[in-house]
Amino acid sequence: MAHKTLDFRFELKAPKDDGTFEGYGSVFNIVDGGDDIVLPGAFTESLAAQKAAGRLPAMLWQHRQAEPMGVYTSMEEDAVGLKVVGQLALKTARGGEAYELMKMGALSGMSIGYMTRDDSWDRVTGVRSLKKLDLYEVSLVTFPMNDASRVSSVKSIETLVTIRDAEDFLRESGLSRSAAVAFIARVKSLGQSDSDEGGMQQIVEALKRRSGVFAA
Repeated sequence: MAHKTLDFRFELKAPKDDGTFEGYGSVFNIVDGGDDIVLPGAFTESLAAQKAAGRLPAMLWQHRQAEPMGVYTSMEEDAVGLKVVGQLALKTARGGEAYELMKMGALSGMSIGYMTRDDSWDRVTGVRSLKKLDLYEVSLVTFPMNDASRVSSVKSIETLVTIRDAEDFLRESGLSRSAAVAFIARVKSLGQSDSDEGGMQQIVEALKRRSGVFAA
């Protein structure tokens, strides 16, 4: 079954002179390069909780937590996906750089950083439907995942407890379901422990060693 992809680069409009811009951080009902699909309503609870606390998800450069470059002034779900309006901090080095690159069309991708709260798997197609997400940030990126929607998990390796957690981590880092399962099976086959606890320890250590490969 062929997977549909959508490159979000054309969804991000060039910024105005004051550094404001708009676009879609995520588009609903599109299967991305990691075999994930974001469903309508996935962000509703997370956005409501953050707005109640007086904030919105962060605006980052390429998912780098130490490199904010402005703020989002509006973030809502509509019929298409997660629509955002942002304000670049033009007097900062990163905000000014992003502004110039966006005006040229050299920086035109958007990508979300999130934690999965509710999802489901289709065992026939291998597609995972993301039903409820905790949204932490929406980044401006050079390349969305596989020239489509790049989704990056902010889940820490140290929080992984089960084999399913490890599979989710690898899926959210860009691997296909089959590649994630194969990686975990390979690690377990090389280990000395037959227990689930020992197996998870081996997987976590392997992920730590290879974390640079799967970084967003």
